[in-house]
Amino acid sequence: MTQHNHDVPDSGSYDASASSLAGQVDNSVMAELLSIRSSIDNIDATLVFLLAERFKATQKVGFLKAAHRLPAGDPGRETAQIARLRRLAEEAHLDPAFAEKFLNFIIGEVIRHHEAIAEDHEAASGKQNREPETQPAPDGTGVASGPHASVTA
Repeated sequence: MTQHNHDVPDSGSYDASASSLAGQVDNSVMAELLSIRSSIDNIDATLVFLLAERFKATQKVGFLKAAHRLPAGDPGRETAQIARLRRLAEEAHLDPAFAEKFLNFIIGEVIRHHEAIAEDHEAASGKQNREPETQPAPDGTGVASGPHASVTA
């Protein structure tokens, strides 16, 4: 069952003109504010889709790491990425500390996902490595064993 946050309306009911300031400020100011917020809304939507694409890529990394029993985190890579993002943030006139906090949050989520993928992979590997269960042959004369035993004899 999916849990919903009732404090946040679903995207189908989003009102781009919603504001606590409506009726309290000059109409021309409100129109300019809504225009700028429309750009912000577009950027937010782009960020969501970019993050989704990023997590699809990191999921592939997680599967690769799990298949080869590599650790979920890579501190050397993480340190290099943080330094790189801080430099990019400075070039973009964005607070580097904010960029680092943002990347650390993403890295934490990625590691959490990688750990879950590794656990799932390990559980699936454990099932495949167990002794196959034996089943009676369909004609009752012997034992057919394993998941791929023929039922047509």
